[in-house]
Amino acid sequence: MSILRRLALRLNLNNRRSFTSVAAAAVRQDATLWSQAPLSQIEPAAESLFHVTIDVSHSPDLAISHTRPGQYLQLRIPDVEKPSFLAIASPPSYAAAKGAFEFLVKSVAGSTAELLCGLRKGDVVELSQVMGRGFEIDRIVPPEKYSTVLIFATGSGISPIRSLIESGFSADRRSEVRLYYGARNLKRMAYQDRFKDWESSGVKIVPVLSQPEGSWTGETGYVQAAFSRAKKIDSPLAAGAVLCGQKQMAEEVTSILVADGVSSEKILKNF
Repeated sequence: MSILRRLALRLNLNNRRSFTSVAAAAVRQDATLWSQAPLSQIEPAAESLFHVTIDVSHSPDLAISHTRPGQYLQLRIPDVEKPSFLAIASPPSYAAAKGAFEFLVKSVAGSTAELLCGLRKGDVVELSQVMGRGFEIDRIVPPEKYSTVLIFATGSGISPIRSLIESGFSADRRSEVRLYYGARNLKRMAYQDRFKDWESSGVKIVPVLSQPEGSWTGETGYVQAAFSRAKKIDSPLAAGAVLCGQKQMAEEVTSILVADGVSSEKILKNF
């Protein structure tokens, strides 16, 4: 067999292998399980933020796959190629009891999230399986040993924090649980109607506004600066933290906590 013919056969074989690999990858990608589900509620939550509730009662396997606060999934809209990643705002028990997932969605211009926020009740979307490990709360239990928990969230990062607080993590059995929640102003701060219930569960709310309006007398600036001004951790070895939101905030808060003696293993992140 001539050298040219052997080379042609080899190239043909390599092309076949390459095509086979691409085809296999496409099959794996298409193997993602998507469940169709209708919107049962969509309403404003704050400026540029929307409450979105999706009925998953006809997909019980999907509903029960939400097992831990901090998990997320992909959502796609028919005829829109790019999916959106959304943290689940409702606690895991909500899906089992109500057959629904709740989300806090930020409408970003040109994104799938913006299209989602423009849909109406009854419109159908597609959801992937639930993803991620969520907040590994078992790292800061029992509550008697980790008596202080500091929680930090910015913007729509409050979404999985809501899931955490409302799922219950023994906040009322800890000596101190503080939530530093940052937003530009009160118009941009979601879940204000839930603050009273959260505080009754044992979580002290510390709103922090970077650009306050009117006669605001609370904390101002950024979350990390507000915490730095007020920080007081009596026993760092008995403290844990949960962070979700803007990456710079999470990094700076982590540095402050570690410098104060809080173990990095007890700092749970989701951003």
